Amino acid sequence: MPDSCLVNLARTLVQYSTRVQPCDRVAIIGAPVSEPLMKEVFREVLRAEAHPYPMLGLEVLAGMNGLDEIFFAEANEDQLKHVLQTEYMVRTEFEVMILLKSQANSHSRSNVDPVKVQMWKKARGAMNEIFFNRSAEGKARWALTLYPTYGYAQDADMGLEEFRDYVYRTTFSDQPDPIAAWKNLHNEQQAVVDWLNGRKQVVVEGPNIDMKLSIEGRTFINSDGTNNMPSGEIFTGPVEDSAEGWVKFTYPAIYEGREVSGVKLAFEKGKVVRASAQKNEAFLMAMLDMDEGSRFLGEFAIGTNKMIDRFIKNILFDEKIGGTIHMALGMGYPETGSVNKSAIHWDMICDMRKDSRILVDGDLLYENGEFKI
Repeated sequence: MPDSCLVNLARTLVQYSTRVQPCDRVAIIGAPVSEPLMKEVFREVLRAEAHPYPMLGLEVLAGMNGLDEIFFAEANEDQLKHVLQTEYMVRTEFEVMILLKSQANSHSRSNVDPVKVQMWKKARGAMNEIFFNRSAEGKARWALTLYPTYGYAQDADMGLEEFRDYVYRTTFSDQPDPIAAWKNLHNEQQAVVDWLNGRKQVVVEGPNIDMKLSIEGRTFINSDGTNNMPSGEIFTGPVEDSAEGWVKFTYPAIYEGREVSGVKLAFEKGKVVRASAQKNEAFLMAMLDMDEGSRFLGEFAIGTNKMIDRFIKNILFDEKIGGTIHMALGMGYPETGSVNKSAIHWDMICDMRKDSRILVDGDLLYENGEFKI
């Protein structure tokens, strides 16, 4: 019999996260190891009277048995810049995309030449922009989740069974009615989003940060499990030229399988003007020089999921740690009002649970990891 928590997760992805409708074309993307979850999602899509398209390893970097290693070792410039037609079709035509992250080895690209990663990312920039614009217009719905693998469990310093339980707990899949739990979180977060509506300036202070940025004319999004699963954050795209100050990110910043620790950034007129890292600084600088938008913020967010209570080296979970904020360099989400365009979107996390606060237009919003409104 299928795992009841796995069934709950699949049902949440289809019924709640992506709201699959009859006749929708639904891409279900994952590596072979994710087959148990893929089967349950496939079943739920059929029950929703839609059209499931299971795609094993659609993206080269889906962690499908080392194909990513072979690709970056062997691909020439033309191949690096080539966008798979199936990948393009899903993002520009399909109504729904459900991506099951399922890497067996999350470090398979640790030694890849950053120039190759840069070339590959740039080639997909236009396609991804189309997809996120379609999403903002309500023409495409998507959800991203994780299927527990030994690789992810090792990153988290857990055994596979312990990690599986963590995934179920943080996605509320271990609860009798996970969809009701996500709706409750939505209501809690909406109160904060409503309070922020129409405000102009954010000041963030603490031992690891001293920054100010403008949110004038921008929209905060209630991230309640309808895209990322798990979720639990509120976020916006700050005014592009407004960030001033500095931040020291308290957890390693992980991107494309590369771990960059001790990241420090200084901003002037919205742009990163100084950057350093204790580990993999060259990779950080290469990503900052990706394109015109990669040194500007595309996102400012507050994590709210108290079930996510530890750093596991997986940004899908870590950026929602209750008591933290995160900022993303690069592409902003159009629904927030952001107009920053980039081939990257790199989230970095700062702990706010000690001697830290967020002021908005001079009013105290947040202190030591808790909302104060």
